[in-house]
Amino acid sequence: KLIFTTSLLLGTTITISSNHWIMAWAGLEINTLAILPLISKSHHPRAIEAATKYFLTQAAASALVLFSSMTNAWHTGQWDITQLTHPTSCLILTSAIAMKLGLVPFHFWFPEVLQGSPLTTGLLLSTVMKFPPITLLFMTSPSLNQTLLVLMAILSAALGGWMGLNQTQIRKILAFSSISHLGWMTIIISYSPKLTLLNFYLYTLMTAAVFLTLNSFKTLKLSTLMTTWTKTPALSAMLFLTLLSLAGLPPLTGFLPKWLIIQELTKQDMITAAVTISMLSLLGLFFYLRLAYCATITLPPHTTNHMKQWRTNKPVSAMIAILITMSTMLLPIS
Repeated sequence: KLIFTTSLLLGTTITISSNHWIMAWAGLEINTLAILPLISKSHHPRAIEAATKYFLTQAAASALVLFSSMTNAWHTGQWDITQLTHPTSCLILTSAIAMKLGLVPFHFWFPEVLQGSPLTTGLLLSTVMKFPPITLLFMTSPSLNQTLLVLMAILSAALGGWMGLNQTQIRKILAFSSISHLGWMTIIISYSPKLTLLNFYLYTLMTAAVFLTLNSFKTLKLSTLMTTWTKTPALSAMLFLTLLSLAGLPPLTGFLPKWLIIQELTKQDMITAAVTISMLSLLGLFFYLRLAYCATITLPPHTTNHMKQWRTNKPVSAMIAILITMSTMLLPIS
């Protein structure tokens, strides 16, 4: 485990701090290879399948990154990441990063992989593993095709919302929520890249809070989430707030990036895009509300008798407390 976590950090750091395309590619590869054993650790057939799917998509995406940088070097004679100017290589790079992140035309692998891996690995997959591709997107954003990015972003928000509506597995719901958040990050990348990074950091905070809370509850399905309110009632109540924060409701942290992004889009005269993506985030609100409802408010009427779970005396870890506080309270501070 130590080796895998250090290689994860190493790969991420190499990609973030590199100027040369080959170094960035090497960092992405180290990352992919380090997370694979963490996915397939449980030796469940679904976990192995998830690891295989993850490996194939990430290998394809890495190959495309290499291919786009080679095309660019062939035409311009340089390997600098910020100097990606050739239109063809820009297109190839956009699709490669979309595959890495799970943006919409290439999103199919992400829910499956998240469903196959344990909750802590799922947290790594939806936060740490998204960071290097987002930094690459950040560094190349001035030369990428804006129309394509906006289109992919709106489609991501739409599909992330629609496909999450029908799920009962919590990890899949969180995967689709991740896809729609990535839509919000991509729509603003070519206009104000700093907002993309802000959105990513806050999303990481809130997702980490949710995943760690669920991990302490040991819940994977909505039906098991319904019985956890007796375990630690205070933590369930805070989970409710964190989920609403992920949905982006105003007094909570999650509203901040949405607010700034909508403001920036209206400054750029992209009213239609802003309205569309705001409307599509309502789809996300629906399944967050369902999660929150199952977590705290009430038990749905059902006839099966089930044992109430014992209240635990184990104190909530400080990490969860800090993350939940930050993911609900950061808006007034900022």
